[in-house]
Amino acid sequence: MLSAGFGSLVVIGVPFAFAIGLVVVGALWIADIDLILLSQSFVASTQSFSLLAIPFFMLAGELMSAGGLSERLVRVADVFVRHLTGGLGHVTVVAALIFATISGSAPATTAAIGAIMIPVMTQRGYQRGFAVALVVCAGVLAPLIPPSIAFVIWGVIAEQSISRLFTAGILPGLLMAISLMIICYLHAKRHKVATIPRATFAEVRDALRGGIWALLAPVIVLGGIYGGIFTPTEASVVSCVYAIFVGTVIERRLKLNDLPAIVWRALSVTAIIMSIIAFSSGFGIIVAQAQLAHHLTEWLTAHIHEKWQMLLALNVMFMLLAAIMDEIAIMVVLGPLLMAIAASFQVDPIHFGTIIVTNVAMGMATPPVGYCLFVGMAVSGLKLGEVTRAIWPCILAMFAVLMLVTYVPAFTLVLQDVLH
Repeated sequence: MLSAGFGSLVVIGVPFAFAIGLVVVGALWIADIDLILLSQSFVASTQSFSLLAIPFFMLAGELMSAGGLSERLVRVADVFVRHLTGGLGHVTVVAALIFATISGSAPATTAAIGAIMIPVMTQRGYQRGFAVALVVCAGVLAPLIPPSIAFVIWGVIAEQSISRLFTAGILPGLLMAISLMIICYLHAKRHKVATIPRATFAEVRDALRGGIWALLAPVIVLGGIYGGIFTPTEASVVSCVYAIFVGTVIERRLKLNDLPAIVWRALSVTAIIMSIIAFSSGFGIIVAQAQLAHHLTEWLTAHIHEKWQMLLALNVMFMLLAAIMDEIAIMVVLGPLLMAIAASFQVDPIHFGTIIVTNVAMGMATPPVGYCLFVGMAVSGLKLGEVTRAIWPCILAMFAVLMLVTYVPAFTLVLQDVLH
């Protein structure tokens, strides 16, 4: 009944967060639960110091893009990998990988890199649908590469160390980038895309010289987090200050009168995220009252006896939900249930968090409602069907990484001893 009501509201055009809120209010009213609990839940769910990182990382991404740092990063990536088969595709993936270490946001990464690379790839012989699909999938590296907004949200929900979650996402993120580069290679081979000459020493030198300030941003942000100098939330503020300094003083492309519009864009996306978190928290009341976590855990333990079967079932469920539902809402709504199930099968909470966020990353690129899909469509002007037809090879490559993350825990936990 809840799902039917929610689906109907979304179909008629009610914004996602408000559709969740209306369904929750209706469910609590039918269950005769005092609605004052709902208002308390809305406020409490957003009153976390860690969640302050979300608006600041969103703002940092907007500032970096407006200040010209995204172009500098693309140029640095270009001189190192453009000569390979599928070179411009590799440039897109590497540039997105670096930009993700600054913004922590998949939509911001998709928009910043897509605006530069989609026209260039199309001019150089890549199919436009493939160029958009690649940019979308490269953008969703951001949930895995620290500092990740998705890991911040999951860390708050699951009450786990955000720094440790950041560490666990590094290798999966890098492997996902490599899998996308393999797809680029195969696409270029199949469509006989011409290769670009290797960059000269002078081009490499000039690119590094011009991009030094952009490359220093992830060093400062991540070095400060892992060096214990500041928390992930404080790092988000540092990245904003750094972006303003570089954009106004070094690049001189960022004007003070540009800041209101930049802040507004960051706040608009932040408002969507925080609204979903707040309204979705109301499901926690329903879950607690109906003891859904207890009943679902009992059912799973009665019917599924092996850990690998449980992980496979959760992955399938998460991917199906991610195709039709916002990923943040899934984490907030199902977080308590998922943690209870993982605990009953003795799954390491950091490893489990990496599985969830890898699913989240895939969901942002999965038709029909992947958030980054719509960003890519807006940047390129293509329709959903055109992008969907081209994106499935990338989705399958990411799925292979998901299976590795799921069934090889050491892959996500190996850096824990080194960095913590």
